[in-house]
Amino acid sequence: MSDEPRTSPTVRTAAVIPAAGRGVRLGPGAPKALRPLSGTPMLIHAVRAMAASRAVRMVVVVAPPDGAPEVRALLDEHSFPERTTITVVPGGETRQESVALGLRALPADITSVLVHDAARPLVPVDTVDAVVDAVRDGAPAVVPALPLADTVKQVEPDPRGGPEKVVGTPERALLRAVQTPQGFDRATLVRAHETVAPDGEGATDDAGMVERLGVPVVCVPGHEEAFKVTRPLDLVLAEAVLARRRATDGF
Repeated sequence: MSDEPRTSPTVRTAAVIPAAGRGVRLGPGAPKALRPLSGTPMLIHAVRAMAASRAVRMVVVVAPPDGAPEVRALLDEHSFPERTTITVVPGGETRQESVALGLRALPADITSVLVHDAARPLVPVDTVDAVVDAVRDGAPAVVPALPLADTVKQVEPDPRGGPEKVVGTPERALLRAVQTPQGFDRATLVRAHETVAPDGEGATDDAGMVERLGVPVVCVPGHEEAFKVTRPLDLVLAEAVLARRRATDGF
């Protein structure tokens, strides 16, 4: 894509990165967003991925409720594009609460919002720009997504932990694996957070909240490097991607 975004002067975009989770599936230690990736915390990679888009004027990092000063200090140790404002706010007990707190921190002139997982540190800038462009072109909610490589089975869980009964096989061609950043018209996303009641630990997919309003959500092509670092094997893959980028792109 070209260096200059195709955004209208009336559209100002910010990114919200909820980073208050513990990430227990990666094992004990620091919160997942602060785990090092090639010596740099994943959160820093994720913030840089958002700031790499010239359309993103602001990044709001939502820190653990009692960890905002530490996250601010961490961010101050690293460099980011001067055009991008980096703000840190304390988060809530759930991801849904944290995103809502991030939205409240946005200035009034922000008209579109990206919500990005800190655990997706390697999303390419072209994917970020594709989401921004789709929102700019009038879509109220946009998700990057990939076709599924595996056949998917719907099962009936066994409460005792035994073998699960297969109850259906969805048509794979109609399914997509959704990634982030997810992009939204700001007013639509705010309405979703004000309207959709938390369920259990709260919503983990902002586009799903918008769907519950009856608002259409559209997909743009995702990227295989925008995978979520959730388990130790994902860290190995992420290190390999960074090594390849350093070798080929001077990243």
